[in-house]
Amino acid sequence: MDFLQRSEMIIGNDNIKKLNNAKVLVFGVGGVGGGLVESLTRAGIGQIDIVDRDVFDITNLNRQVMATMESVGKSKVEETKKRLISINPNLKCNAFFKELNESTIEEFNLEEYTYVADAIDSVNSKVMLAKICEDKKVKLISSMGAGNRLDPTKFLVADISKTHSDPLAKVMRKKLKEARVKKLKCVFSTELPRKPLYNLEKSSTPGSISFVPPVCGMIMASQIVREIIGE
Repeated sequence: MDFLQRSEMIIGNDNIKKLNNAKVLVFGVGGVGGGLVESLTRAGIGQIDIVDRDVFDITNLNRQVMATMESVGKSKVEETKKRLISINPNLKCNAFFKELNESTIEEFNLEEYTYVADAIDSVNSKVMLAKICEDKKVKLISSMGAGNRLDPTKFLVADISKTHSDPLAKVMRKKLKEARVKKLKCVFSTELPRKPLYNLEKSSTPGSISFVPPVCGMIMASQIVREIIGE
């Protein structure tokens, strides 16, 4: 594909083919997931299936790369699919407007994917997905917290057991241990989260800024791509 010529210059045609033959399933296309799926598309992944239950809100404009004034109130997965195909018309993209839970997870054949990515907020869903992927030996990468932070250079890739400074990761470590999940590759920040100056209607809603969550997604994309090509 012509748009991948500059990528081919550094990874070669054989690796471009590997990426084009890969299938990635992404849960969550918000602040983290939007940056993730756009990066995967621009890297030449051949099929990207996306799952999200939400619609775009005006408060998403500050950080979600797929959010525009025109997309407010519309399905995140449908709007994201449109953008991804506008980048690569040959991309295969299935959009699932639904929540990930114990019922809907059965609708996905996780073993048919080269890689699965978790960019969702629900701890229970993240733990459930980690357990199933470990049992089925499916490659999975999971995002930890990206809110209430200002420094995107603080992200690291590590097993969940090596995480620190992240309240979400702390909860995940406990829940994963209870679920007997031994390993989980994740992207986490070593930056201590800031306390918001005020709360929105839902007090648990974190603050955010344009240049942190998308970078977390891009790091996830980098890890996925490099593993697929054997780097």
